[in-house]
Amino acid sequence: MASGAAPVTVHRFRAAPGGGMAHDVVAVEEPLQIRLDDGSGARALAVTMRTPGQDEALALGFLFTEGIIPGTAAVASVTLGDPADAETRNTVTVALHPSCPVDWPRLQRHSYTSSSCGVCGKAALEQVFQALPFGEMPGDWRVPAELISALPRRLRAAQALFAATGGIHAAGLFDATGELLLLAEDVGRHNALDKVIGQCLRPDELPLSQRILVLSGRASFELLQKAAMAGIEFVVSVGAPSSLAVALATDQGITLCGFVREAGFNCYATPERLLAAG
Repeated sequence: MASGAAPVTVHRFRAAPGGGMAHDVVAVEEPLQIRLDDGSGARALAVTMRTPGQDEALALGFLFTEGIIPGTAAVASVTLGDPADAETRNTVTVALHPSCPVDWPRLQRHSYTSSSCGVCGKAALEQVFQALPFGEMPGDWRVPAELISALPRRLRAAQALFAATGGIHAAGLFDATGELLLLAEDVGRHNALDKVIGQCLRPDELPLSQRILVLSGRASFELLQKAAMAGIEFVVSVGAPSSLAVALATDQGITLCGFVREAGFNCYATPERLLAAG
């Protein structure tokens, strides 16, 4: 059984004979409490519902893409809870160096990363622009359009948890030739992307220039914000983008493609990086 999947018993109802009791698997979903220690003691910062695995990368990616840490140079240690201890196994504590103070009042006001928070689009964009560490994306590289059409299929082929459960999101990072470099799966689409970006913080690979991010679902503002924080210049989604995602991609020079299929796709922002067939 794939890691991150749990066995269940189901009652199958079919129009034709063959229903009844059967065994199946579903994606594991458990809470993860991210705790932050700035030297004055660890405090709970956030709780996210996630699929266990890559919890350290998830915590670091979350802290970076939310603008709480500038990178791993600010991190003194990352401590995972004891898997055998029911009280701590779903916790991760990130201790910071004294040179990285935490603005706790700002964190309490920080709400623009929720698409249901009610913050207007202009205010949300302004807050993101203030936090972006790498500025506008350069546009001096090109990708064949037919390569973009093939990327969701390549992502799907690598999704072991999706193949087992049919109920999980994925984020994949490809290079300009279409090679899959990193993959993360999670019940939360934001967690999957944070896991990918968190893996890139350790070797200090940021910004992720000339990399293509492929999302298994829709492209929301929150996901584009996280991509922009990591310096990702090209985002491909199987589903549709939101209006605010298109606005952020346009303003930051990110190429944003949606409804990507083998037969074609729509480009919503910065099409200059695409080379048409023929």
